[in-house]
Amino acid sequence: MKNDKIKNQYRINEQIRVREVRIVGDNGSTVVPTRDALNMAREQGVDLVEISPNANPPVCRLIDYSKFLYQQKKRQKEMKAKQTKVEVKEIRFGPQTDEHDYQFKLKHAREFLEEGNKVRAYVLFRGRSILFKEQGEVLLLRFANDLEEYGKVESMPSLEGKKMFLYLAPKKAGEKKKSQQARDREAAAAETKENARQTSQPVADIDAETPANGGLFANAKISAEALKKLTETED
Repeated sequence: MKNDKIKNQYRINEQIRVREVRIVGDNGSTVVPTRDALNMAREQGVDLVEISPNANPPVCRLIDYSKFLYQQKKRQKEMKAKQTKVEVKEIRFGPQTDEHDYQFKLKHAREFLEEGNKVRAYVLFRGRSILFKEQGEVLLLRFANDLEEYGKVESMPSLEGKKMFLYLAPKKAGEKKKSQQARDREAAAAETKENARQTSQPVADIDAETPANGGLFANAKISAEALKKLTETED
């Protein structure tokens, strides 16, 4: 059915009944009587294909009709591939989500954004857990900060009923950059090594004193700083 639809879109050869046509090709274009254009097509062993019937005169090409249909189907397929539907993927948290569950959901959100999908993350408050809404906000801000390399914030955390939402959109190719948290960690590591060099204390000993991710409290502090920076950026 689809092939018939494409085939019926164009008039070819004797179906073209106008007085003259414009022939386009690699060497430019020329207006000739339709009869002469048909003779040219026969001499070259190809078809006269009308590609722009509303032009004055109609525009035609000298090309094998089967090859022309193949090119059109290929072009439509490529255009369809570029118009990939963007989906919104949901990530749900509780106000007291543990670290293991957080990292698991962070991994999935990163994959969603890399695939070109949007992410809607939310914290669900049940019963008296609404008292921990500030903790939920910190969690979502940390989430946005950890995904800064892959997605940009479309909407800051907002409470709607018993849910607090955060919306992220994927970054375009070439737009990715290191997150602020990653840059802060690199700066802290460089400073630690410099201090170790000056004090002659082994770097391994200093690194052992510093938790790998700073713990939940450290991440909450980083998230608060991220909120301030994101707010400044919005302004």
